[in-house]
Amino acid sequence: MNRVVGAVRTAWWWAGSLMGDHDYSRYVEHLRRNHPDAEVPTEREYWKARYADADANPGARCC
Repeated sequence: MNRVVGAVRTAWWWAGSLMGDHDYSRYVEHLRRNHPDAEVPTEREYWKARYADADANPGARCC
């Protein structure tokens, strides 16, 4: 049973990583480690800026 629970947790974490669920926490960690004097944006501000950047710089998206 523990193996099944572990496998489900791993799959859940992996799916969350693909969807960007951990991006904000990684960004905050990066800011605190590399730019300790920088102001940390709220999660809402982070996603708003990220989506604005994606719209302004579409890159290799198909649409």
